[in-house]
Amino acid sequence: GFYFPPLHTQRCSWSEQMSNSSSITEFLLLPFADTQGLQLLHFWLFLGIYLAALLGNGLIITAIACDHHLHTPMYFFLLNLSILDLGSISTTLPKAMDNSLWGKRDISYLGCSSQLFFFLFLTGFSLLTVMSYDRYVAICKPLHYGTLLGSRACVHMAAAAWGSALLNSFLHTANTFSLPLCQGNFFCEIPQILKLSCSHSYLREVGLIMVSACLAFGCFVFTVVSYVQIFRAVLRIPSEQKQHKTFSTCLPHLAVVSLFISTIMFAHLKSPFISSPTLDVVVSFLYLVVPPTLNPLIYSLRNQEIKDALRKLITRYFSETINCSSSAAQHL
Repeated sequence: GFYFPPLHTQRCSWSEQMSNSSSITEFLLLPFADTQGLQLLHFWLFLGIYLAALLGNGLIITAIACDHHLHTPMYFFLLNLSILDLGSISTTLPKAMDNSLWGKRDISYLGCSSQLFFFLFLTGFSLLTVMSYDRYVAICKPLHYGTLLGSRACVHMAAAAWGSALLNSFLHTANTFSLPLCQGNFFCEIPQILKLSCSHSYLREVGLIMVSACLAFGCFVFTVVSYVQIFRAVLRIPSEQKQHKTFSTCLPHLAVVSLFISTIMFAHLKSPFISSPTLDVVVSFLYLVVPPTLNPLIYSLRNQEIKDALRKLITRYFSETINCSSSAAQHL
């Protein structure tokens, strides 16, 4: 439900603003393709991606929850990230699959505002910043790791990440949908909704940009500073083997942060001269769908502990299945 037709904004009189904003109950969506065959192809593509995200994040959540060796701060934050990824991709892909399968072109006013709210809430940038602090303490201050990142501190930091995301989401959604909207078609994203407003929303656009920029810039600077300190600490390790082992614990998080930042920056900082409906579709797909799907793969490929936990989990599952089947056969 995040692909919409190109914007055709109309300006309205004050009376039209009030009638339009009060009467709008739904918006039209851009179909993924003109033919039923291509729409079905998109449906199966989205279904495969969604199932991959559910499977990958679900396995990580289950492995961390079931393996007591993974009950550490790093995996506690990874558990939270997987929950966020599951939630964020579930706010967009099911609607997109529904539209592709049945050829629908509508989303309700409430549905769009809810989708926007939950996507902003479930964006894990604040949590990724907390995870960079975890890696900084583990490598630069290993003797104080247990003190600085005890159970209570981890819960407080995770709660702060979730709370800041909730506050940011509420402020942005309430501010955006409090505007009177003219009838039209648009992407269900804040910049496009502001363009659809019948009122002059310049100050609101500037305010939103400033708030978002301050939050994103603060998280970005904190992450960069953390990794500068990590690189300096790693380079001071005399053994190359230990350097590689230490740095490998940071690579998954660094890859996830890079993927998230690069897609978001390209989506919101691309030149308006190269903007087009097709490009907007691709960019929306990149930052809404790709990170939640690839994050579990990135962490599982570079992390031996995750691999071992998943191997134990799968082995235990098949062993219990075989034992249950054997028991059932003996009773028969």
